[in-house]
Amino acid sequence: MELIVEEQVLKTTDEGFLVDLNDWNENVALKISQLNDLELTPLHWEILLFIRHYYQAFKHLPNARVFTKAIKKEFGEDKGNSRYLHKLFPQGPLKYACKIAGLPKPPTCL
Repeated sequence: MELIVEEQVLKTTDEGFLVDLNDWNENVALKISQLNDLELTPLHWEILLFIRHYYQAFKHLPNARVFTKAIKKEFGEDKGNSRYLHKLFPQGPLKYACKIAGLPKPPTCL
């Protein structure tokens, strides 16, 4: 599949995840979020940039529980809980944070 952002054609998986994470930038994130009916706020960007940094640092994606714990460690109790993360990404915090952040689909997500 393909995603067109600013006249650039980007390859995606059947589920809309970028094939090449180097294709990602903020405009790509905005386009993916629009296609998934999600309006990004600074709170979303905080999580998106965090998960990108996590992936770059550890070279893998966490499962949902580890993701929530890592958010809690970085941003505190108020943000490191599934209720908060589901408000930001109602369709699935880890899956959609990764998708919008240009990362691969987490292996633990259906």
